[in-house]
Amino acid sequence: MYLTLTNRLRDALARHIEEKYSVSLDVVLERPPRIEMGEAASPVCFELAKRLKKAPRIIAQEIANSFPKVEGIARVEVAGGGYLNAYFDRGFFWTQVSTSQQTEGSPLATRHLPLSSPGASGKVIVEHTSINPNKAAHIGHVRNAVLGDTMARVLRHAGRAVQVQNYIDNTGVQVADVVIGFLHMEKRAPVNVKMLAMDPRFDYYCWDLYAKVTHFFEDDKERAAKLRGETLKAIEEDRGEEAEVAQVVADAIVSLHLRTMARLGIFYELLARESEILHLRFWDAAFEKLKAAGVIQLAASGKMAGCWIMPWKEEGKDVKEGEEKAFAEEDENTQDKIIVRSNGTVTYVGKDIAYQLWKFGLLGKDFHYRKWPNAPGRHTVWATTSGENDPAVPHFGAAATTVYNVIDARQAYLQDVVAEGLRRLGHAQEA
Repeated sequence: MYLTLTNRLRDALARHIEEKYSVSLDVVLERPPRIEMGEAASPVCFELAKRLKKAPRIIAQEIANSFPKVEGIARVEVAGGGYLNAYFDRGFFWTQVSTSQQTEGSPLATRHLPLSSPGASGKVIVEHTSINPNKAAHIGHVRNAVLGDTMARVLRHAGRAVQVQNYIDNTGVQVADVVIGFLHMEKRAPVNVKMLAMDPRFDYYCWDLYAKVTHFFEDDKERAAKLRGETLKAIEEDRGEEAEVAQVVADAIVSLHLRTMARLGIFYELLARESEILHLRFWDAAFEKLKAAGVIQLAASGKMAGCWIMPWKEEGKDVKEGEEKAFAEEDENTQDKIIVRSNGTVTYVGKDIAYQLWKFGLLGKDFHYRKWPNAPGRHTVWATTSGENDPAVPHFGAAATTVYNVIDARQAYLQDVVAEGLRRLGHAQEA
């Protein structure tokens, strides 16, 4: 639709200039740097100024004052030293897009439908929010949720079958740190944590505790590494007080996150919990695929000895002048390419590769599902579980044709690694 309107505007400007000034020329249109400056801008008056021997801004004002009504264009204004800035009629634009998408066989629908590739009528997964369940949601998390929710609403309005998922990292380092805070700093028993978790501001309590743990670790780096490793291992293997407290903390905070988002009218169909990627052996299946395809290798020496890693940078690549900084920044992300740590625990990237394979129906496994208790807004929310499967569950396991992960730009490198994992497994389109 954007192309349709810009072509219409270009033709109308060319005709009007020829009628008004008896000058025939090609009209160039550019997209302004900011939406406040309109949807299309033309420097044509600067070219006309050479021929008419007038100031570009005077010509622009003459054209703007006499330019006829063009369907789909709300107005044309003068900007800067002589630009013509056009503003689209937003209502017309959206009506046309909606109508064209509902008209079967319409040439406009074929040309301008987003995602009109083969299979565009299939299932779309939008994953968003994905807050670590160790603290309250802050404005950055809300931004992510608003972007994801807006995307899902637009896709649904366009007629797509959309499923909204929220990835719950309930076995990660952040949750482990809060568990360490409760068990090792505050010396609380699991039953005491359960009572505390009933407080409506439990997410804020954990946020403060998480900050204290960070300072606690700064005093003794060796203690931090040892405690984190042991706690992560226990949580992943679902054993001991560590796993018990981790589940209490994560479930309570997820419920509070859901309430926060419900106040904004943001809801989810599925909470995909990381714990089930481990307990239902999703990761084991993905691990075997990655090993069999040679995507990951066991490091035998160096600082990553004993880790399963995904080779990333080309070996022996010459560093040209000016590239030292780029490589230094890449080295900071070295840990992101570790898929399994030397102590056997799986990194976020490894678990996310398994999750993305499941989304596209490439893993050969499915979750078990249960309803999330006391979901806000009388809105049914399903969650993955390693327990019994609810027979009333919708079919979440159907393969998606398109997946959107709405995530902070600072996590882009991690997503590149996940996508590369799929690509090296032979799933280039899905990647």
